[in-house]
Amino acid sequence: DASGTAAVRDAARGGAGVPAEGAEDPQMDLEYTFWQMVYLCCDPKRVYKNTSYHKQTKNQWARDDPAFTVLCVCFLFVAAVAYAVAFRVSPGMFLRAVGGAVLLDFALTGVVVASATWAIANRYLRVNSLHGVEQEVEWMYAFDVHCNSFFPLFLLINVTQYFLLPYLLADGFLPVFLSNSLYVSAFVYYHYITFLGYSALPFLRDAVYFLYPAAIFIVLYVVSLLLGVNITIFVCTMYFGTTPSS
Repeated sequence: DASGTAAVRDAARGGAGVPAEGAEDPQMDLEYTFWQMVYLCCDPKRVYKNTSYHKQTKNQWARDDPAFTVLCVCFLFVAAVAYAVAFRVSPGMFLRAVGGAVLLDFALTGVVVASATWAIANRYLRVNSLHGVEQEVEWMYAFDVHCNSFFPLFLLINVTQYFLLPYLLADGFLPVFLSNSLYVSAFVYYHYITFLGYSALPFLRDAVYFLYPAAIFIVLYVVSLLLGVNITIFVCTMYFGTTPSS
């Protein structure tokens, strides 16, 4: 019956209180999407526990709901507007900022990263099955993993940075330390969630390789501190040609 089905869904999703995917609209399940966004920030492993359930019920690893991607694009647009107001940029610079955030930072980067991780996983990490059907990583699942990893990164280097701009753009070592720590935390967490996404697939091995790029960001972080490079100032200047204090 309906209550039994709901109980099974709750169990598959890691416990009671988890919204049932597709309960209202199979195309835009906002309640479940917001649940995912919250837990990607505080307990990302719980989000990926639902992957096998989705495979069993929908016969695909990737989402069939565009809500997560749509919300990411909307949030990026709102953030770009907020930054444009703070920096008092021209209409042309505003369009450049919006295009850079949505098309370059999210979409194009997502396509490149998803394609690279998809190819690596299928070519080098897939376990050959002696029994049963051979499985491959779907490209859309690789893009879903990017979207999952991108959202906490967005909260750190778009939202948190915005509210800390008066402090991060100041002179001295402390603003450099805070700014660069924010960025390295965002990118390390991005790779951690990427690792979890591929670890959730039972036909892959050695997904830990997706954690290795985080070491590069840690090295760059140390170098940036030694050189006194404030990444917030660098990024703001690159996108807007100025800083609010200029």
